[in-house]
Amino acid sequence: MSNSAHISQDISSHLLAKRVTKMRSSAVRDLFSAASSSDVISLSGGMPDVSLLDSTSINKATKPTYKESMSEALQYGSTNGREETRAVFCDIMKEIGIFAKPDDVLLTTGAQEALDLIAKTFINPGDIIITEGPTYLGALQAFSAFEPDIHCIEFDENGMKTDLLEQKLKSLEKPAKLLYTIPNFQNPGGVTLCPERRKHLIELSKKYGFLIIEDDPYGRLRYDGGHIKPLKALDKNVIYLGTASKIFAPGLRLGWICASKSVLDSVNLVKQGEDLCGSNFTQIVVEHYFTDTPWATTLQKFKLTYKKRRDAMLKALDEYFPPEAQWTHPEGGFFIWVTLPKYVDCTSMLNEALEMGVTYTPGDGFYPDGKRGKNCMRIAFCYAEPADIEEAVKRLAKVIEQKLELYRAFIDAGAIKEE
Repeated sequence: MSNSAHISQDISSHLLAKRVTKMRSSAVRDLFSAASSSDVISLSGGMPDVSLLDSTSINKATKPTYKESMSEALQYGSTNGREETRAVFCDIMKEIGIFAKPDDVLLTTGAQEALDLIAKTFINPGDIIITEGPTYLGALQAFSAFEPDIHCIEFDENGMKTDLLEQKLKSLEKPAKLLYTIPNFQNPGGVTLCPERRKHLIELSKKYGFLIIEDDPYGRLRYDGGHIKPLKALDKNVIYLGTASKIFAPGLRLGWICASKSVLDSVNLVKQGEDLCGSNFTQIVVEHYFTDTPWATTLQKFKLTYKKRRDAMLKALDEYFPPEAQWTHPEGGFFIWVTLPKYVDCTSMLNEALEMGVTYTPGDGFYPDGKRGKNCMRIAFCYAEPADIEEAVKRLAKVIEQKLELYRAFIDAGAIKEE
């Protein structure tokens, strides 16, 4: 037997680190191949519609990079990123109420790397981490590798229930270390943390001594209502995560951390061991895009388009979904969270949905234990056209109705109890 064959057979038993055996695959990534068929309408992925980007602006951002800055763009850079790029993101944050200097910012390969760096920097096995429940599955992947004890707090239409959070904090046997939240148009829930609860959350962090990680990928994509100050604007100790993925392009893989010097010094050390530095080429392109092009006009086009798609999805849900279903009504972002009766298993139902030509993301992947949320699903309105969204919701409604009819028969027969 060759050595490669031996490794292939035994890799799961003794060569892999224990932490890898506890990690779960992303449900969204697993669905990408299934949703690639032309007759399948995907409501699963939160992909920005980059076709809305203006080609003239893209050319204006990229040409100087390879005409005037090629030698610098293709060279290694500093671990924390180019000062000019960090200054651009400071300007962007200033518009939403966060006043920071370039030294307060560290650039990352997308906000996903920021989550991984923070996990490596702060989490020891057994540390208590608090998140919304459900929460972003990419954050759960980043955190779970370091074996924390993750506690989830329910949300409603006003975001995380901070009264339940306070009860949880009082009941813990040891202090929580980190709290991770997406306060604006939460992924997967679509809900927004109201100003009163933001204030309460800051008060609790000071009283109980935990760090807040504020992940804000969708904050600039508001379609209704007025701006709400970020947590970072209320407390300088908050660790704020931003990304260019939703306001420019995800393929550039550029995000940032805005935090105190003591936090960034430690994260910088960890990043040196992870990837040395980010891409100068990408950073220079982003600099030119946000300084030399009418990017705010393009952002407005994003918002108008996504709003039409959200409205189309909400209208279709009202028209086609059964009365047993409930869903959130997001004021921005990409996602709607649907809750069905507890006896419906959305994970197993996905195969039937695929046969009908539609995908969604089952809800159990948004919980750390994978045991909750089985009767829930996340549906994304950001990518498909309104007509396709209506057709997808109509198809999905048929699948759900068939499932409910089966369960109603069980209820009538007394095999299961009605909720």
